[in-house]
Amino acid sequence: QVQLVESGGGLVQPGGSLRLSCAASGSIFSITAMAWYRQAPGKQRELVATITSGGSTNYGDSVKGRFTISRDNAKNTVYLQMNSLKPEDTAVYYCNADPAGLVLFRLKDSWGQGTRVTVSS
Repeated sequence: QVQLVESGGGLVQPGGSLRLSCAASGSIFSITAMAWYRQAPGKQRELVATITSGGSTNYGDSVKGRFTISRDNAKNTVYLQMNSLKPEDTAVYYCNADPAGLVLFRLKDSWGQGTRVTVSS
């Protein structure tokens, strides 16, 4: 059984910063690449950033240079530092395995409650 608990969202002005955290229970999360996803109102969930168990990272074009993903394997926790936030970053943010891991470990239907980020003046 896996459990994902996201936190750290909130209301922030454009240009501001937030740090999201994701606590993951389940042994697979210590060995699989992890990712942050987001879903804006009326839109499909999209991949924001990924990080391998060894720390290699990749980012979506819309967040590159502004967001930083990191992980603490000892704590089974993944972070997303978000800087220079824009109104278009407004969404509910979720963490989970990366897209390959969602398939490999059958996690497509295993999501946490997410954490809401609102960027508005």
